[in-house]
Amino acid sequence: MEYVTTKSKDVTLLEVLDRVLDKGVVISGDLVISLAEIDLIYVGLKVLVSSVETMERLRGAPFASPMQEPK
Repeated sequence: MEYVTTKSKDVTLLEVLDRVLDKGVVISGDLVISLAEIDLIYVGLKVLVSSVETMERLRGAPFASPMQEPK
């Protein structure tokens, strides 16, 4: 049996938030409430978390920052 060692790295909440806003993340889930094998309530959830600049870049539209002068 081989043992695999992995390196661990402490990651701060700020680093995680920076990565999420830079790359974006999608959270998807389903919730079904049922009684006696009969589905009563279904809730579908999809959440997209990203920065506006990242979404504009991925969409292909130019992002006009408030710090940029209009052309």
